[in-house]
Order: sequence, then C-alpha cells, then structure tokens
Amino acid sequence: MIRTNETFLHYLDELYLQHTYPSDAIAIVTFAPGDYLFLQNEKASHVLLIKQGVTKVFFEEENEKEYIVEFLGKGEIIGDIEYIRKIEGLCNVQALDVVETYVLSYSFFQSLLNKDSALYELLLDAFASRIVNTARRASYQQLYTIEYSLHQLVEMQKKQAITLSKEDMAAYLGISVRSLNRSLKQLKEGEVVKSKRSENRNAV
Repeated sequence: MIRTNETFLHYLDELYLQHTYPSDAIAIVTFAPGDYLFLQNEKASHVLLIKQGVTKVFFEEENEKEYIVEFLGKGEIIGDIEYIRKIEGLCNVQALDVVETYVLSYSFFQSLLNKDSALYELLLDAFASRIVNTARRASYQQLYTIEYSLHQLVEMQKKQAITLSKEDMAAYLGISVRSLNRSLKQLKEGEVVKSKRSENRNAV
C-alpha cells in the first residue's frame, strides 16, 4: 500500500556520498508533517527522492474535494514526470510524518540523464511500477469489498506508526466519510466477534 524503491534510494545514497557535483546540485531537505513537497498546478524547479518517511499523493478538485492516489515511502521519486514532460505539477505531495528527501536541481537531473544509463533504467522501472500498481489497485477495488481495503489501510497505519484522518481514509478509498464511519463500525464489530470466538475456543 506504501510504495518504496530501495534500489533507487541506494543509487542516490551512493551519488550523494561521491561529492562530485556542484554545491547547489543536490541537497538533503527535511519536511515536517503536513508540509507540502510538491504542489498541483504549480511549476517546480527540482526533482525529489524520499530518503525517509511517508507522503500522500493526491489530486484536489475545483470543489476542494481530494482524491488520494497513493502513499509514497523511501526511494520513491517525485517530479520526474513533470520535468520530462515540461509541465506543471500533476498532483500534491504532502508529508504524513517527518520526511527527509534528496532534492535535485533540474540542471543536475538533466546532466545525469545525459550521461548515466543507470538512472534511465531506474526511471523506466519506476514508470512500469506505477502502471502495475495503478492496475492492481483498480483490480482490488473491483474484486474486494470496502471493508477489506479498509482493513489493509488500518493495518498500514499501525505498521508505519502514522495516523490518517477520516477524511484522508475516505479520500483514498473513494467513499464518503459517512460510509467510512459505517465501514469502521462493521470492521470493529467483526474484530470483536472474532476475538470472542477465539476466547471460546481457548476455553474449551
């Protein structure tokens, strides 16, 4: 549910330690929870790669409703498509906890594209992964109930030690907050029933 890319992170870690680039080419920048790393419909001047932390990627409609596309973790690159296509930000990217990033200037990113085939391979792999993940999520929405997806979302928060608002959870699942509350209640009731059954079996 949270996309990561350890290979891409290793590539940037190694590159950063080489110190064979201009002082303004690459930097480590930290974002606090709630900070925006990237803005929809605004022109950017850099590409980012998450070194640590979790972000949410979302579209904001004209009526201010949000649709969360995915959650990105360490090793995921941000702003590459916008740079390659020379377009404004396609979506917002916001920190859910403390997020540490590598920030690459456009000129440095272009210089790497010009000479480093390894970066091309990493980008192609990242593009392919996005397509696969999008298709997989669409399939899950068709094949599984909201309760199943909600359970996965709740477990993800426990594992990552982050807390999503009900609005964010609803935006990710594509349902209203009212429907989310109903599903949360059903999920909780199901867990209570499962716990009681387990207690009864252990008592026998």
